Amino acid sequence: MRKLNDYKPTKFMLETSHYDKSKADFAVNFIQCLSHTKGTWAGKRFELIDWQERIIRDLFGVIKPNGYRQFNTAYVEIPKKMGKSELAAAVALLLCCGDGEQRAEVYGAASDRQQASIVFDVAADMVRMCPALNKRVKILGATKRIVYEPTNSFYQVLSAEAYSKHGFNIHGVVFDELHTQPNRKLYDVMTKGSGDARMQPLYFLITTAGTDTNSICYEQHQKAKDILEGRKIDHTFYPVIYGAEQDEDWMNEEVWKKANPSLGITVDIEKVRDACESAKQNPAEENTFRQLRLNQWVKQAVRWMPMQKWDECNFEVDPAELEGRVCYGGLDLSSTTDISAFVLVFPPRDDTEKYIVLPYFWIPEENMQQRVLKDHVPYDVWERQGVLQATEGNVIHYGFIEKFIDDLGKKYNIKGICFDRWGAVQMSQNLEALGFEVVAFGQGFKDMSPPTKELMKLVLEKRIAHGGHPVLRWMMDNIFIRTDPAGNIKPDKEKSTEKIDGAVALIMALDRAIRMGNDEGKSVYDERGLLFF
Repeated sequence: MRKLNDYKPTKFMLETSHYDKSKADFAVNFIQCLSHTKGTWAGKRFELIDWQERIIRDLFGVIKPNGYRQFNTAYVEIPKKMGKSELAAAVALLLCCGDGEQRAEVYGAASDRQQASIVFDVAADMVRMCPALNKRVKILGATKRIVYEPTNSFYQVLSAEAYSKHGFNIHGVVFDELHTQPNRKLYDVMTKGSGDARMQPLYFLITTAGTDTNSICYEQHQKAKDILEGRKIDHTFYPVIYGAEQDEDWMNEEVWKKANPSLGITVDIEKVRDACESAKQNPAEENTFRQLRLNQWVKQAVRWMPMQKWDECNFEVDPAELEGRVCYGGLDLSSTTDISAFVLVFPPRDDTEKYIVLPYFWIPEENMQQRVLKDHVPYDVWERQGVLQATEGNVIHYGFIEKFIDDLGKKYNIKGICFDRWGAVQMSQNLEALGFEVVAFGQGFKDMSPPTKELMKLVLEKRIAHGGHPVLRWMMDNIFIRTDPAGNIKPDKEKSTEKIDGAVALIMALDRAIRMGNDEGKSVYDERGLLFF
């Protein structure tokens, strides 16, 4: 067991705060009176590993001048099998039974009651194995509640519907696997104002890395990184992240040791080697290995677009400066209850300019909040930011989109609009009646492959400017690629909630912009042929 022999208080301690060794010692000793509950460690005394002890000493030993703890939120992000559930259970018991708080309310939360019960069951077993606690604690297994009778405090597992209830008077919350939270509702209810009546509430967030960069967990991950790297200051927030950097070699054992502080203690390195070897043999397992073993934020599967390259094309786009310029549109209406997208692409007028992208998106207003909860995508935030428009009713208002495109045609010289034959026939006829040239665009490999490859080429060469539009970025990040036996490609998506409508509209508009340019009839495809890679 690696012990902490050279502890120094955290660098995030306020100048007015101080380290109270007696309070830190009490917290450490309380936990080390507990026992492990699983596997080869079952029944053995809970000796904190150095990284665990540092967290406990910082959280419970750094004290403000008024005598209360400085930190009220701890974000601990760590790979699997590092002793996460045992530490979370010990913290929950410490807050409930060892913190001296009368009628303390401590809650266990996770994505669902079953997940939250994992930490509760560990805590209950710890109580049963500790004679001093077992005499003073009542375990109500049916309701997942532990009651510490001397102070009438309790530790309670929350149901999945807890976010709809208010009135909590929280002394502590243990959020297990925060990355699995389907939305921010429960987090907000449990952390915003719920502990105001307590002098030193603690929100203990412990998780492995996730896959959803639109989640509440990623928001807290970014905050933790910003604080660790000195970009932000929050003296109440305690950040801990163990993991590999995105550009580090995931097959390097030194990287494993850096990311896994309990390696060789709670998990044998041979198990990590076996998992790595399996990932080498089966590329589909690589992201799982990187997420769970190296604590890297990755997508569920490998996407097509390297998003760091896409982000490097975040050149400023000023719509006013584009007025009167030649451009081409791509229209993807999708279904009446889904997102509709219209993207304009402005071809360069000379070799010094880039292809400029102006995207527009619409969603039905009435079901937007349902979609936020169901899809776990911040449509409402994007609508408030003005990068997505909500049309009246519970289906897309096609007439509104037609009028919008007609108005755009008065500002920009739209030479042509490509559309998916499926679902847009009527609108294409209406747009044609308004004077636009409309072109049906096939969605098969033959039509989609050339502009899809061109898009990648332009991104890698930084010859496209998209202005960092957040909705379009999300859709680009959702693209998977299907390939036919001839090597042709076309965009696809992994699941229904991951929309790519804007990406498809961009690809169609880009095809027309490349073919026609500013001089109709001149095509880059004619000059050098199609791309093959």
